[in-house]
This record gives sequence, C-alpha cells and structure tokens, in this order.
Amino acid sequence: MKTIRWTRPLAAVCVSLLMGTALIGCSSDYHNNNNDSNGGDQLSDSQINAPNGQLSATIRTTTGGVPHITADNLESAGFGSGYVQARDNVCIIADSIIRARGERAKFYGPGPNVADALPVGVNIVTDFSYKALGLLDRANEQFDELSPESQAMLRGFVAGYNKYVDETDAADLPAKCAGAPWVRDISVQDLYAYYQLVALYASGDNFVKGPLFAAVPPGVSPAPAPAAAASVSTPTSAQATAIASALRAATPEALGLKSDYHERGMASNGWGIGGDMTENGKGALLANPHFPYTGNRRLYQSQVTVPGVYNVNGSALIGFLIPLIGFNDNVAWTHTVSTAQHFTLYDLTLKAGDDLTYIKDGEEKPITSKTITVEVNVGAAQPVPFQRTFYYSEYGPMLAGNVINSNLPAWGADFAGRPTALTYRDANTDTARQVIDQWLAMGRASNLAEFQQPFQSCGSVLWVNTMYSDASGQAFYIDGTSVPSLSPQALQAFSARVSSNPVVAGLAANNLTLLDGSRGIYDWVDGSCNGLVAYDGMPKLERRDFVQNSNDSYWATNPEAFLTGYSPLFGPTENILSPRTRMGLRMLENPTDPGLSQVAPAGSDGKFTGEEIINALYSDRAYYAETLLDELRTRCETAGDTAIATGSGDSRSVADGCTALANWNGVYNLDSTGAQVFRVFIGQYSPTYPAQFSVAFDPANPETTPSTPNPAPGDVSRDPMLVALAIGLNRLDQAGIDYDTPLGEIQYQQPYSVSPPGGNAAPAGNPIPWHGNQNFEGGFNIVSVDTADVEDGTRYPRYAPAGTLPNTGSLSTTPGEGWLIGYGTSWHFGLNFTDAGPQGYGLVSYSQSDDPSSDHFADQDQRYSAKNYRKFLYSDADINADDNLETETIEGTAPTESDDADG
Repeated sequence: MKTIRWTRPLAAVCVSLLMGTALIGCSSDYHNNNNDSNGGDQLSDSQINAPNGQLSATIRTTTGGVPHITADNLESAGFGSGYVQARDNVCIIADSIIRARGERAKFYGPGPNVADALPVGVNIVTDFSYKALGLLDRANEQFDELSPESQAMLRGFVAGYNKYVDETDAADLPAKCAGAPWVRDISVQDLYAYYQLVALYASGDNFVKGPLFAAVPPGVSPAPAPAAAASVSTPTSAQATAIASALRAATPEALGLKSDYHERGMASNGWGIGGDMTENGKGALLANPHFPYTGNRRLYQSQVTVPGVYNVNGSALIGFLIPLIGFNDNVAWTHTVSTAQHFTLYDLTLKAGDDLTYIKDGEEKPITSKTITVEVNVGAAQPVPFQRTFYYSEYGPMLAGNVINSNLPAWGADFAGRPTALTYRDANTDTARQVIDQWLAMGRASNLAEFQQPFQSCGSVLWVNTMYSDASGQAFYIDGTSVPSLSPQALQAFSARVSSNPVVAGLAANNLTLLDGSRGIYDWVDGSCNGLVAYDGMPKLERRDFVQNSNDSYWATNPEAFLTGYSPLFGPTENILSPRTRMGLRMLENPTDPGLSQVAPAGSDGKFTGEEIINALYSDRAYYAETLLDELRTRCETAGDTAIATGSGDSRSVADGCTALANWNGVYNLDSTGAQVFRVFIGQYSPTYPAQFSVAFDPANPETTPSTPNPAPGDVSRDPMLVALAIGLNRLDQAGIDYDTPLGEIQYQQPYSVSPPGGNAAPAGNPIPWHGNQNFEGGFNIVSVDTADVEDGTRYPRYAPAGTLPNTGSLSTTPGEGWLIGYGTSWHFGLNFTDAGPQGYGLVSYSQSDDPSSDHFADQDQRYSAKNYRKFLYSDADINADDNLETETIEGTAPTESDDADG
C-alpha cells in the first residue's frame, strides 16, 4: 500500500473563492463505514458543516481508480468528491461550467455554423440560449434557498475542485485543456447553474441550438449586434434576413432537436429483482446505463462515506457530488430514461395587429423581453460583447415553432384560424434545487419506506425511472420524474384537440403535447407539488419477483401486473415494446434458458445472484437473432445461388453471406464470426409492425408479439428477408468487411487524445476490441457508433469515423475500419444482497479518467473487452485489503460566504 501525504498549502490564487488550509497528518484511523443512518433522521450542524470551515477528507483509491471518500461531515465529503473528480476529469468539468455560464464563445470563439445554411456560430447560439434560460441568474437567486445539506456539499465540492486547479500548474493539466484560460476556480453558483442545465436535458436543453435563438417577432432579426462600438461590423439588413431565413429553413436534425433519447445519448436498462427470484431471498439489481463514452455525460464511480449519515458506492455524471446510481448496506437503485414528458408547448393567440400581446380567456397578456449579452472571442485583444433580445410569456421562453416542426407556425402566422406564437413551460425549471437532497435521502434510506419518502415529499429524479431492490427482497419501480399536472378536464379537452387538429395529433404521436394557450383550462394544476404530478399520481409498482425498464413506458414494468390509469404525459400504454425491452423480459421470464448463448441468465436453478446478472448482460444476446435467425437460415437454404434483387435494378447471390450466418453462434462476442452479416441484414430489414409479421401485436403478450415473418413469396429473388440480406452484403462489400471476420476485429473502441487545446483528436494506443450489440438488433448489452466530431455536450474534438453507411449501425465508409464504438454500456453492475453485505460486480467500461496520461484512462476498457469485471469494494476490510490501495488525506478551508458567480 502506498500512502500519500499532502504537505503543500493551498495556492493563494483564487478567482471566485478565497481559500486557505490547515495542515494535519494523514490518518489511518478509518471509521467503520456501515450505513447505520436512518433516511428520516435530522442531521446536526456538525454532521453537515465542517467545524470552523476546516475541510478534511480521506481518499482511498483502489483498483480501477475508484476513490473511496471518507469525511466527518457532508461539506468535507463534497470537498473530497470535488478534488478527485477534478484530478481525473478536470477538462470535462471546466467545459461544463463555461457551458452553463454561457461563455463558450468568450473562450472558444463563435464556433462552426449551427447548420450549413445558418451563418451563426454554434457557441454564440448556445451561449445566448443558456443565458435566456437563466441558469446562472437562477443560481444566484436560489443558492441561499437551498437546504443546509445542499449548500454545504456544493461549497465542499467547489473547494475541492478549486484546490486541485490551484495546486496544478496549468501546463500540467491534461493535454486537451493544458494552459486553457477556462480552467479556473469556480463558484458554488457556477456548479449549481450546471446542475440546472443537467435538469433540463429532457426539456429546455432540446431548444438551445435554434428554437430559442430564432424566436423573434415578425420583422425582427435574430442576429446579435455588438453591444458597443467595436471593430466588428453589425450584420447588414440582408445578412440579418439571411440568418432569420436560414434558422427557419434548417432541419430539426441540423439544429440538434431530437426526441429520441438514445440519439441524445440517454438510454439504459435496469432490473430490480425481488427475493422470489434470488438464491438467498434477498434483493438483487442490474444497473446498465447506455451513455456516451466521451464528454460530460460520462459516469464516474466513487464511494462517499460520512459515518452515521451516508455511505453509498455508485456513480454520477461527472461534476455531481454524490452517486446517482448505487447502493448502500440495505438498498440499491438504478435509473433509466423515462418516456414521460417534462414540458408542455403552448400556442398563444396573438392580439390582432400586436405581436407582443396574447389573449387568454379574453384577457390581454404581455409578451415580455430581456436583453442578453454574450462575449465573443473574435480574435481581438478582448472579447467583444454582443446583445440580443429574448422574449417570454407567462409560461416561459418563446420558441420558433417552425424551427421545431415544419407544420408549426412561425411567430405571427395563422394556426387554427388565428395568429399565433409558440412558448413552453418546463417542469424541471426549478427542480435542480432538490437534486442533492433527493439523492442524498435515497442514499440514506435503509428500507423501501425511507426510499419512497423523498418522492412522497414532492421530490424529483428529473427525467429518469427508478428501479430498486433491498436486503429484505423487495423490488420497486417508480417513474418519479417531473411531469406537468393537467386536470382531468384539460386532458379530456386535449384529447378532443388531438382528434380535430392533425398537427397537434402528429406532435402527440411523437410524445409532444401542444396546448391551446388561449384557454386557462390548460394551465398546470398547482396542487401539492407546484404544478407537477404528486407521488400518488406517479406510476409505481412493488413486487417480489421483478421490475424492469429499458426505456419503454411504465406500462409493462412487469407483464404480470400492467400499470394503467396514469396521466398520458407519462407515456403510452398497450403499445409495442422495443426489441431491447423484449430481450430483457425474455431473460427475466426464462431465467434458465441461455437462448443462443452459453449463459443461462440465472443459472441452472433459475435464481439470480449479482454475478449471474453481470454474466447475463455479458452474454451479448439479441432478440432478433433469437427470433429471426432460424427463419433467415431456412430461406438461405431455399435460395442457394439464386440471384436476389437489391432494389437498385441489379441482383446478386447471397450464398456467401448465408454461409457466414450458418457459422455464426448467434451472439456478439469478440470471437463471433458472421455477426456483421446479420447486423447489416437487420438494419436493412428494419422490422416494421405489423406489416412484416403474421402474428399481430397482442397487448396481453407484449413480450412475444408481434412475431413470425410473413410467409416467403413464391419468387425467391424478391423475398423481403433475402433482399434485405443482399443489400446488406453490398454494404459490407462497400466497407471492405469480410463476412467471416471475428467481430472483435471490426468492432472496437479507439482511445484518443486531443493536443493542444483546440487541436485535433488522434488515436492514443491500439484499438480495443469491443463486444456487445446495437439497439436495432434487439441487443441488450448495447454499444453503438458515435459519429459526432465533438465530445458529447462539449466542444472538445473527438475521434470519429469520417463517414458511415445507411442502415448498417453506422458502419464506417473507410475500408476495413468497421464499427468505431463510442456509446453504450458504461457504468454497469450486477448486485445482490447477502448476509455479508452487498456484493456487486461490474465496471466503468470507458474507465475513470479521460486523460490519456492517467493510469486509469483505459484500464477498465481492457477489462470490459475481456469480460473481466471487478468485484466492487464496499466494506473497510475489503477496501484496505486491495492490492492497489493508495491513501491520501486532503485539507482545505471552505469559503466563508457565497460569492457572486458573475464577480
């Protein structure tokens, strides 16, 4: 064991916080970390705040770079968390902060155009939009209203982050941000503003690349202008008109508007398994988020312990100070992205001749405005301030409707026989103030009643479902997200509106609710939770067998107990389930059946353990392989060497592809040959329901229907399955991929580096073979290609394929390159409770640090590739016995007051 003692005082240089330190020796007297707290206990000041502001945390780092942080109070625990996260991922946090502050253009310049036809830099557009959302303004206003626990932990995290920044020479930072001026001390308001941004991932954050920026009255240009005399010309009238037109003509895809959460890097699988389905009668859990491998939605594992108060091992989005998915001695939980809606759109009825006044229930209402300033680096000695006016209704910011959807009207255009303008109300505008308290209470719970309590008190988990299990063998599901509360009368009136207005109906089919802003009946019901659905109205289920979710709605959480009768804003019911959900249910409902793999999900006894759960995930099964492969092989035998039509006027034999399929083992292991053939087949076949299947969807049996391909036609050359195969094989030929190459040679994760700041991304080390399958294949252990040229949620460049082929799961156009994985199974584990405590097994698939010089940049990547999961260390005895243990104690002084974040 190596012990590190800190002897250097904090640097005196601080931008937003004054800090000092008092030195004490490194202690080896660790506290017993049993979670002996009660989620309902009131905490004392000494449990919350560091005495006299003197912060101290002990950090034990174990195999894989996992920090176990122990402190005597929550403030010091936050201090340790901030320090280790900066140590491992400072560049990500620094970029996240300037994003929330609306300062990317100040440091990075205007950035590339938002769309080819839109001559406005993306950094300018998003900076204005985030400021229009008021993230930093709200942080300044609300920080003093946060709970003592939240304030203390935010202060601590910021102090820890700043300690690392102050003590690290700028040239010694990771290459992607070495010497960068945006890596600087932050304030508690900065961090809180970032939490508000994260809270809006499934709502307001959808609008920052165009709809907010383009929302101006008729005749007004959205082009910003210099705020004062400067050597930067104001856009001409023609340029301003071009900008306005380009914004409205740009496609939603070009502007980053995506309703599919997977496309936004947000999807997951989760199982809560009750005692009836485990070997020892205690609970078990699968946590399997599918998030991007790069950028600010990376997950980071840590254990945070304040004896007698809190003790959770888990992971959080980088920059969050306590785990969001994890476990303690008695309870474990995970999250998946919900289908629920977290905002409602409103079309306002404008007053005739007045584009800044709307009519509601016969009363005139003003559309207000606010002038916002953004600084832009234009290559001069100092950034140039630019200004723009943004507009607001009583509900929230105005939106350019025709940018969101071509069927929606522009501001002032006719809609349903009246001049209109679009706005929205966001259910997560203010929920960030509860984020720390919500997850702190969940992590302090020792049983289901305590775990449910923060939900019952109008808490929110923002935009994710929750699956839970505990040591008593109880499993629990809840969609505890922030969902607008509409009255029964409003829901009935909206249903009639859907029936009569095809635009409203089309939006509703895509999970968007457009309400008539001229009628007060559509206002949210204040109720007990300030306009949000309260606990009693949330979909939830307690079971002793299982609960599960893979991003379908709450409806089929367990097909033995369908959930119905909830607000339609929580998502659809009695609808076809995704193939990924069906693959998960297939494993849960048939726990001794290995399918095409060699792995029975729960072993021969059909009773799960944590280790069996992780192995079930790693079995790399896929629903469509298990339901369509036999039929496809049969049709291959019928086809022989027959030339199969490809739909482009020519034809080809599929015999070689059929041979590869005959030799495929049906799963997506590194040594699997032929998996690529099935992938391009299913990508082209792209099952549609019920058109291609003879057994119709049955709401009573959603796990298995629809099913069974339609009978083969008499003309083999035009068999839809074989045609799809022929087209897919052409794609493989085009990409230079052999049909029988082992999957691990053509599906891989490529570590890369970025140097210097603003430079290009280049490979860092050899490609790492990557097992797993894709969503459209009906895979469960999901991996996929990320084609973005910047890291998720950042402006850092990333290594990506130069181009991809359609209907192939983003197969690279570069000959022989294959699938360059950048998204999917990330932080993941199987866990079961035992008499000896929680036993968890898993990995952070892309490792703990994004710094190529770190020992923990690719160590867990290699383990994922080899299916060599870690046993999670939780007890003091296990942590202290780790062969790679390093121990350090860090100290500092908390800020004495909340400085203005704009100071």
